[in-house]
Amino acid sequence: MTNETVENEVVTEAAESAGEIVEKEPEVKAEEAEKNAGKPKKPVSKGRRIVRKILAIAGCVLGVIILVVVAYAAYLFMAYNRVGDAKLEPSNRSEKTFETGKEYKIVSYNIGFAAYEDDFGFFMDGGTEGRGWSKERVVSNLANIANALKSYDADIYYIQEIDVDSTRSYHVDQRPYLTDTLSDMSYVYAQNWDSPYLWLPVVRPHGAANTGIMIFADAKLGLSERYELPVESGFMKLIDLDRCYQKSHIALKDGKELVLYNFHLSAYTSDGKIATEQLKELLADFDKEVANGNYCIAGGDFNKDLLGDSSVYFGKGDKEYTWAQPIPEGVLENSKATLVVPLDKSNPVPSSRNADGPYHAGQYVITIDGFMVSPNITAVSSNVIDTQFKYSDHNPVEMTFILN
Repeated sequence: MTNETVENEVVTEAAESAGEIVEKEPEVKAEEAEKNAGKPKKPVSKGRRIVRKILAIAGCVLGVIILVVVAYAAYLFMAYNRVGDAKLEPSNRSEKTFETGKEYKIVSYNIGFAAYEDDFGFFMDGGTEGRGWSKERVVSNLANIANALKSYDADIYYIQEIDVDSTRSYHVDQRPYLTDTLSDMSYVYAQNWDSPYLWLPVVRPHGAANTGIMIFADAKLGLSERYELPVESGFMKLIDLDRCYQKSHIALKDGKELVLYNFHLSAYTSDGKIATEQLKELLADFDKEVANGNYCIAGGDFNKDLLGDSSVYFGKGDKEYTWAQPIPEGVLENSKATLVVPLDKSNPVPSSRNADGPYHAGQYVITIDGFMVSPNITAVSSNVIDTQFKYSDHNPVEMTFILN
């Protein structure tokens, strides 16, 4: 027998043995299944059942949370809208006009939706609150603000951050408190933003906000318009809200016009550049009116450090913030507008505080409110009215001026 034959027989026997094993395996499994069929299954321990239930419940809760967050984010983006440019309807209660060579006064005041009393800290400034302390306190503060404005006896008022129907101010329409007190003055309102419901903070959330700006004048207001300003894109637009400037014309006896600009530029942005772009757009309009020979006064809340470095005058705060940067070089230099910063160097007073808590000595303060005038207007003086931030996170600012 050759070696090859032996090897073949060994291979054949091995294959046959393997086949027998394969054939026997199903039989063995079937026998084991018959033996185990009558035996009860080993019960799952009570501890394991509890863990499984907890994991199942946690999974469901997590799924619901994710679903709610996604749905809320979708709502914020779907509900977000911009007002756009619009013609405004002034309410004229004065037939007067302004004259050249005579001194007048203008006051600008961001009233902080009548919630920023001196003991208030706003959550977006580092505080804890998203709405006024109560409806009663908002209404009381509104009355105080309106009476203070009347006591300043100005010929023109620029007012910012007036709520009309907002969660944060208990849906009080704040306009009548101002129009009823300044009862002899013409006025016009422009909506600045209409933001969807913001559920922050979680307790007593900020909610939805319908907010605007107003011009009051002891004169007859003519053509009045709202002009949309650029805002940030993506998620940041929900924080930046909508922005505009308000423009009104007053006819003068010499055939020219006094053009009034009221604004509240962006604050809560990624790097502050968008407020600069807004200012440039406003100045382009301003310069066109100057080229037409008109008198122009722009004013309001710049959300820019108008002193360049306010800490030089007010000292450094116990906390430092960078949201208000100086106006970049070249912005005003390339315009016909002259910046008028309210400042008494012998007794400097800031126009705004960072409301990260109640007002206190050492809190971060800055001047971000002021005016701009055309070359044919003389700014005689400009100061901050010191209210100790009793009614708002801003102090009013005033300027006396002469039309040349």
